[in-house]
Amino acid sequence: MTDTSLDALGPVDYLIVDFPRGQSSFTGEIADELVRLVDEGTIRVIDIIILAKDDDGVVEAMELSDVEELGPLQTIEAELADLLAEEDIEILAAAMEPGSVAGVLVYENVWAAPFGAAARRAGGQLIANGRIPIQDIIASIEADEAAETGGA
Repeated sequence: MTDTSLDALGPVDYLIVDFPRGQSSFTGEIADELVRLVDEGTIRVIDIIILAKDDDGVVEAMELSDVEELGPLQTIEAELADLLAEEDIEILAAAMEPGSVAGVLVYENVWAAPFGAAARRAGGQLIANGRIPIQDIIASIEADEAAETGGA
């Protein structure tokens, strides 16, 4: 991460994927997709943390370097920065249910970096950004379809 100029940095996002107790089936597909996105230059992974919340609500945070067998994530682990602070982890873990495990991914949208750099050179500055959760998009589409069919 240190070899990237701040002027050339793309938008940085984070996401949390929660796996409720008994609902996870890790096959390696997630790691393969993440490595593919990095290899294609779509994103640059800045930080990954694994959170485990016990039944009492106590959260354990693990850096990727704490995981013994990384498989394809081994190539990503060497590039990570420890960006998230303990307070960040507490805020992120608040959304988790007791007994669940979550992965937190902080990444740069490399694909958007040239646009962002051009906007900054033109005197522009990002004043807001956001993300629409996929669940909201699905609900909106379903509501539109129901309205078109008369609620049937």
